Amino acid sequence: MPIIDVYAPADLFPADADAELGTQLTHAVLRAEGVLAPGPFHLDNTAAFIHRLPLVTTAAQPSARSVRVQIITPPGSLNREGQRQITREATDIVAAIAGDPTLTARTWVILTEAAEGGWGLAGTAFGVEEFGALAARAAEARAAAVN
Repeated sequence: MPIIDVYAPADLFPADADAELGTQLTHAVLRAEGVLAPGPFHLDNTAAFIHRLPLVTTAAQPSARSVRVQIITPPGSLNREGQRQITREATDIVAAIAGDPTLTARTWVILTEAAEGGWGLAGTAFGVEEFGALAARAAEARAAAVN
């Protein structure tokens, strides 16, 4: 159940690209977490926020063409290979949707893991125990749907 934030200059992506950007990044993060066939549980609880900013600056460029993608995940959901995978895929997705292959050099991907118990949803502070119970219920629901 990751949360994705994309921060970019307002005109960097096509005007109608927000939904596609969110969908592609959502599926990329879930793949990196090892979710190969996401169901409603994963898709309904992964949010992508696209922040179109009036101005992005760096020390060298008062009007920079840079992107920041921050992905916040529950504790332990990304291993080292998953971190590499999502960083690579998110960078490629951003550049492709922007239509600018040089953007890969100016895309920052920030991976943040929520602290144990620091992930709240539906009024519950989730930690390993609560995520384990959620996963067990989701597996039971899948098994019941098959039978």
